[in-house]
Amino acid sequence: MTNLPKQVKEFLDKKTIAVFGVSRNKNQPANVIYRKLKQAGFDVFGINPNAENVESEKCYPDIGSLPEKPEAAVIVTHPDVSANVVRQCIDSGIDQIWMHRSFGKGSVSEEAVEACKKDGVNCIVGGCPMMYCEPVDFGHKCMKWILKLRNRVPSE
Repeated sequence: MTNLPKQVKEFLDKKTIAVFGVSRNKNQPANVIYRKLKQAGFDVFGINPNAENVESEKCYPDIGSLPEKPEAAVIVTHPDVSANVVRQCIDSGIDQIWMHRSFGKGSVSEEAVEACKKDGVNCIVGGCPMMYCEPVDFGHKCMKWILKLRNRVPSE
C-alpha cells in the first residue's frame, strides 16, 4: 500500500478493525468490507446488535462485547445510528474511524463527524477501505476516481 493519503495510511496501519453494520445478508456493503479486510490480513470483528453470527463467525452486539479492543472501526450503518457508534468507539479509546459513503449519504452524520473532531479522532468521511486495500477491484478503482473528482474521499 504505497502513495496512500495520510489519513488512509494511518487507518490501514492498524491491525484490528471493527466493522459496524455487518448483516446476515452477505451482499450488504458492510459484509463485503468485512471480507475484504479479512482477506487483506486484518483481524476483523463484525458488530450488529441483531445478529449472533455473520459470515460464519461470531458477531458482537457492541464494541464492549469484543474479546479485544480494536484499533480502528469502519461504520457502515444508517446515518441515524452513526453518532451513537462513534461515541462507543471514542469511549473505548478508538481514534481511527472510517464512515462509509459512496454517492449518497452513506453512514455519515454531521453529529458523528463533529464528535470525532471534538475528540481528535482520525475520521475518514467517505469512500471505503476497499478503494485502498490491494488488490483493488476495478469497480472500486472507478468509484475512487469519481469520488476524488467530487472531493468525497481523502486526497493524497
